[in-house]
Amino acid sequence: PRAPGGEPRGAVTVARMRYPEAPRLDLVEHLHGHPVADPYRWLEEDDDPRAQAWLAAQDELAAGSLAELPARAAFAGRLGELVHAGAVGVPVWRAGRAFSVRRDPGQEHAVLRVREPDGDERVLLDPMAIDPAGTTTLDAWAPSWEGDRLAYQLSTGGDEESRLFVLDVATGEDVEGPVDRCRYSPVAWLPGGEELFYVRRLAPDRVPAGEEQFHRRVWRHRVGTSPDDDGLVHGEGCDPTTYFGVRTSRDGRWLVVSGSAGTAPRDDVWLADLAGDGRLRELQVGVDAQTAAWVARDGRLWLLSDRDAPRWRLAVADPGDPASWAPAAWRDVVPEQPDAVLSDVALVDGPDGDLRVVAVHAVDATDRLSVWAGPDGAAERLHDVATPGAGSISGVSAPPEGGRDAWVGYTDYATPPSVHAWTVDDPGRLAGWERAGVAGEVPPVTVVETHATSADGTPVHLFVLSADGHPDRTRPAVLYGYGGFNVALTPAYSAQALAWVAAGGVWAVANLRGGSEHGEEWHRAGMRERKQNVFDDFAAAGEHLVAQGWTTHGQLGVMGGSNGGLLVGATLTQRPGLAAAVVCSAPLLDMVRYERFGLGRTWSDEYGTAEDPEQLGWLLGYSPYHAVRDGAAYPAVLFTTFESDTRVHPLHARKLAAALQHASSSGAPVLLRRETAVGHGARAVSRTVGLAADQLAFLARHTALAADDAAAPDRRLGGPQPDRRRSA
Repeated sequence: PRAPGGEPRGAVTVARMRYPEAPRLDLVEHLHGHPVADPYRWLEEDDDPRAQAWLAAQDELAAGSLAELPARAAFAGRLGELVHAGAVGVPVWRAGRAFSVRRDPGQEHAVLRVREPDGDERVLLDPMAIDPAGTTTLDAWAPSWEGDRLAYQLSTGGDEESRLFVLDVATGEDVEGPVDRCRYSPVAWLPGGEELFYVRRLAPDRVPAGEEQFHRRVWRHRVGTSPDDDGLVHGEGCDPTTYFGVRTSRDGRWLVVSGSAGTAPRDDVWLADLAGDGRLRELQVGVDAQTAAWVARDGRLWLLSDRDAPRWRLAVADPGDPASWAPAAWRDVVPEQPDAVLSDVALVDGPDGDLRVVAVHAVDATDRLSVWAGPDGAAERLHDVATPGAGSISGVSAPPEGGRDAWVGYTDYATPPSVHAWTVDDPGRLAGWERAGVAGEVPPVTVVETHATSADGTPVHLFVLSADGHPDRTRPAVLYGYGGFNVALTPAYSAQALAWVAAGGVWAVANLRGGSEHGEEWHRAGMRERKQNVFDDFAAAGEHLVAQGWTTHGQLGVMGGSNGGLLVGATLTQRPGLAAAVVCSAPLLDMVRYERFGLGRTWSDEYGTAEDPEQLGWLLGYSPYHAVRDGAAYPAVLFTTFESDTRVHPLHARKLAAALQHASSSGAPVLLRRETAVGHGARAVSRTVGLAADQLAFLARHTALAADDAAAPDRRLGGPQPDRRRSA
C-alpha cells in the first residue's frame, strides 16, 4: 500500500549521514578457486590505530544519533519497569535443602539462596555484594550430595572466563578457590563432599598458540588441594574443541563422562564403575546421536536420547551389563512421540513406592507436562498435568533421594519465570510455590499462533503478539528469530516485546528450521548446506505478516542476536526490501573467517568450514559481509556489539557496518553501537535497559511507531495473563 505522497505507508524520511572514513583495501584472496574480497580486514585488529580512530568516530555518531531518537526516553521508562521484573529459578534439592536463584524487582543480578529443611532461607551468593560495579556474574553452581558444600563459578566483565570456588553452606565462607580456566565446566560431586569431578582447560603454555580456549580435560579434584595435583580422568587424544560433561550417581559408584566436538549434535558417552576398576567404558562412541546418561537411585542407567528417535525418548538399561547398553536392548519408559519433542524429565516416587516420570514435551514450541509409569511397568502415559497457560517449562526437578513431589519452572510472554509444585497425590495439576515480582503493571497482550509457508512449502510456526489480536489494521511490527544450534524459541517473558506491544506495535517470533522446536530433524534442516532454509523461513514469516494485514514492509523491523544476528544480516543483504529496519546484535557476519576468532572453531559442524572447498561454497552462498552490493538500497541498520565478547568477536559487525555505510544508496542510517565491560552472556539489569531502549527506539523511528504511543500510559491497564489464539 502506498500513501498519497507516493512513499510506502509507514516509510520514514531521514537525512543522509556522513560516516567516518573507512579505507577499502584492495585485498582479494583466492580460496579453493573462489575470489574472496575483504576490503575491511583491518577492522579485525583491535589495536590497529586506524581501527581505533574509526571506532571512536562510530561511537560518537551512534551516541548522538541514538540520543536524539524521539521514543528513547519513553521506552527507557517503560523498560525500567518491565525489565526489572523478578525471576525465580527451579530449586535443586540436596538432603532437604533447596538451592535456587531469585531476582527481585530492583536487583541488578539474581542471588543464590538456600532454604533449610525448617523453612529458614538465606542468601549464599550475591554478585552485587561481590562486585558493587555489577560486572561480575554467577555463571554456574552445584551443591554436594549432602548439601553442605557448594561449587560455584564467577566471571567478570563479560569474558565468561569462569573461576571455580567451593563454599561451606553452613558458614557461607569459601573453603577453596579461585581455580581458573573453568569456563563451561560442569561439576559432579562424590559423596562426602571431599572430592569432585570437573572440567578445566590445559594451561596456555601446554597448547598451541591461538588454541588457549580449547583443550579441555576431565579431572578428579580433592577440595583443599592444589589443582596442579588433580588426577586426569579423560580428554587426552580428543578433538581440541571437545566440551565434556560429568555426572556421578548419588551413591558414588558410577561416573558418566560425555563429550562433543564443539556444538556438534552428537556426543560420545563413557561409563565407569568407581567401585570396580574405575575404567571408562564406551557406552556410545562414534554415533551420530545425542544421549544424556545417568544412574538414578534405583540403580538403573537412564538414557534420554535422540538415537533412532529424533524427537527424543527416555529409556533404561543396566549399568553393570554392557550388553544392555546397545540401543536394541534399551527399555523405553517414555517412547518417542509422533508430534511432540521430549526435553526434560524428573523421577518421583509413585503411590505404591514405584517410580513415576514427570516429562516435558513441546508441541509447536509450547510445552506440555505429563506423568508416565516407571520402568517396572509398561511405557504408559498416566496423566496430563494442567499448566498455568500456553507457555514454557524452564525445568523440572525432584530430590535425588526420592519423594512424591516435583518442582516446575514456568514462564510465558506475560509471566516472569516462576515455580510451581506438583505432587503424585494430585497428579493432574500444579500449585503455586514461588512467584516472581513485577516492578510495574504488565500490559495486556494477545498471542495469536499462525503459520507461514516457506519457499519449499514447509510450514513455519509464528507467535504474533499484539494488544488486540486482530490483523485488521497495519501497524509497526518487529519480527524476531534465531534458527540455529538446536535452540527453540518457546514463549518467555520479554520486556522488549511487552514494551513494543504496549506502544501499539506487533511483535512476532518465528520458529525457524535450525532450532529444536520439532526435534533433531528440524535442527538439521537448517544447518550446514541447508542453512539457506533458515533465511527462507524468516523471509516467509515477514511476508506472511504483511499478507495477513498485520503490517507493511515499510513498517516492519527485524531483530536477532548472535546466530540470530547472522539471520538478520543475511536477510538484509538477500532481501533488502523485506523490512525497513534491522537490529543486528553480537552477530556472525563474515562466514569465511568466523572460525579464526572467539569460539568460532567450535561451530564448524553447525555452519561448515572454509577449509573445505564444498563447504566454503555453502558459506559464500549467504555470508552477509560478502553479499553487500554497491548501490543497493539497504534498510536502516543498528549493530550492537560488546567489546568483552569472547564468543563472537565484534569484528563481524564492524566489517559489515563499514561495507553498508559505503554501499547503501537508500540514505537510511547504519549505526554501530558498542559497549565495554560486557560480553555475550549475562549482564546487569540496568545495562539491559539501556541497550533495549536504544534498540526499540531505533526500530520505532524507522517503522513509524510514534513516540507518543511508546509512552501512552492507558495501554498498560489489564491483567498479566496472555490470551492465545490459533489461526491457519
